[in-house]
Amino acid sequence: MPPTSPIELTLVLAATRDMGIGRGGTLPWTGLKKEMAYFARVTKRLPAADLSAKKIEKKIMGILPCPQPHKDKPPTALNAVIMGRKTWDSIPPKFRPLKGRLNVVLSRSFPELKGTPPPPSSAAATTTTTTTTDPDPVVNDRVPIHARSLPEALAYLGQLREQRQAVGKVFIIGGAQIYDVALDLPETRRVLFTSVMSDFECDASVALRLGEGTGWRRTSKEEHDAWVGEEVPAGVQEENGTQYEFQMWERSD
Repeated sequence: MPPTSPIELTLVLAATRDMGIGRGGTLPWTGLKKEMAYFARVTKRLPAADLSAKKIEKKIMGILPCPQPHKDKPPTALNAVIMGRKTWDSIPPKFRPLKGRLNVVLSRSFPELKGTPPPPSSAAATTTTTTTTDPDPVVNDRVPIHARSLPEALAYLGQLREQRQAVGKVFIIGGAQIYDVALDLPETRRVLFTSVMSDFECDASVALRLGEGTGWRRTSKEEHDAWVGEEVPAGVQEENGTQYEFQMWERSD
């Protein structure tokens, strides 16, 4: 078996100039359908080891296929999306768990979430023993995984990789508290950032600073395209009167 690759975290978020990300438990903007479609494609698309900027250029506007699990058969591999309980609750019930991704929900208590495997125990996290109700778990997008903390979730995902190499990229998708915890972890190497240029009143923000001297480097468009697996629209976009720009940032320290 090939050596297990370390868990590397990518934050995915849209924020205003002041790093506002939400209001009243939901997004402060509406109608950004193309932005949401980008989020869905990028978080579903499995990594391609031989992907390069040159191949992206040759494909022009081509898009690598996203996993399409058979309705009766679980996929053999999935990217993981990690979120807090409030983010989970903000997703309309008919859209959760998010399809085509392994959903990991962080919460200290989770009794009312039906069908959720119990959280991995800290003792089990240090062994190769499985930590779900199934003694031989299969990575799937039908049942969310519950963990009590982000380190616990990462230990569980690392355990899955050791067992079957079934976990691709790992994304943090909110909310503010989870982003802030992730920003303090060395595993967090990248931010897929939608810079919202219109002004919105927010009551939730993230402690992220981007730019010179912040420890973050904005990647080139070619690097961005190559990592996400498609040609990302360049420059300022506009939907429903809201202007925004797709960016990718990586740790520079």
